[in-house]
Amino acid sequence: MSIDILPCALTVAGSDSGGGAGIQADLKTFAVHRVYGLSVITALTAQNTLGVQGVFAPDPEFVALQLKSVLDDFPVSAAKTGMLFSRDIIEKLAEALGRKNFPLVVDPVCVSQSGHKLLQDDAVNAMRKSIVPLADLVTPNRHEAELLTGMHTISSLQDIFESIRMLHEMGAGAVLLKGGHFEADLKITDWLGIAGEEPVPVTRPRINTSSTHGTGCTLSAAIAANLAGKMDMLNAVISGRDYLQLALEKNFSLGGGFSPVNHLAPIL
Repeated sequence: MSIDILPCALTVAGSDSGGGAGIQADLKTFAVHRVYGLSVITALTAQNTLGVQGVFAPDPEFVALQLKSVLDDFPVSAAKTGMLFSRDIIEKLAEALGRKNFPLVVDPVCVSQSGHKLLQDDAVNAMRKSIVPLADLVTPNRHEAELLTGMHTISSLQDIFESIRMLHEMGAGAVLLKGGHFEADLKITDWLGIAGEEPVPVTRPRINTSSTHGTGCTLSAAIAANLAGKMDMLNAVISGRDYLQLALEKNFSLGGGFSPVNHLAPIL
């Protein structure tokens, strides 16, 4: 690939000082996928494999200024959002993202792997009203889908299809309901629902590992990178899921808690 035509992908997310999730995971994933990574940092976290020790969010105006700086100068081919943290940050970002001319993947990050809240309570409704309608793809896990839809529990296949339908009604072009938080023995099934089509399963073997920090960030970043490379949605999701699978299979132990996935697996 010529550097002259290297596509640009943007991540709008929080910083993970441990490097396993957030901005750091996204930029590693972009690089492995041969796209140029751009970033807008919504929050700083003091974080390691054991958990999140603290969160500091910059002024929403400054977050919006980062986004303006990027969009004013770079040819963004696709973008993703991760940790958006507060209602004010979400509303400021939505103003600019509402004028986007590129596909947007929304990973509605609510809680860290260790259980630390990464989305303030009053931000959930802002996420529903301002960000989900801008999403070409939204990638919730089970608990995030329950929070966004207001469904008490999502457990059956009927529940899964209903939650996908509800997210479509909010404006999402496609929904990838991730299966990692559902009970399963040997396989994990994610359900991809593209507006106007029946949901389709994306099934992969379950990997028995504690190196799972940053799985959601990594998957959404890989999908965004694939969209930046002009893949269609179905193939972008399938290829992104294959990348995450490899990153889990080639796991390694780092730190005393949930180790990060191996973002460099395809090149190591």
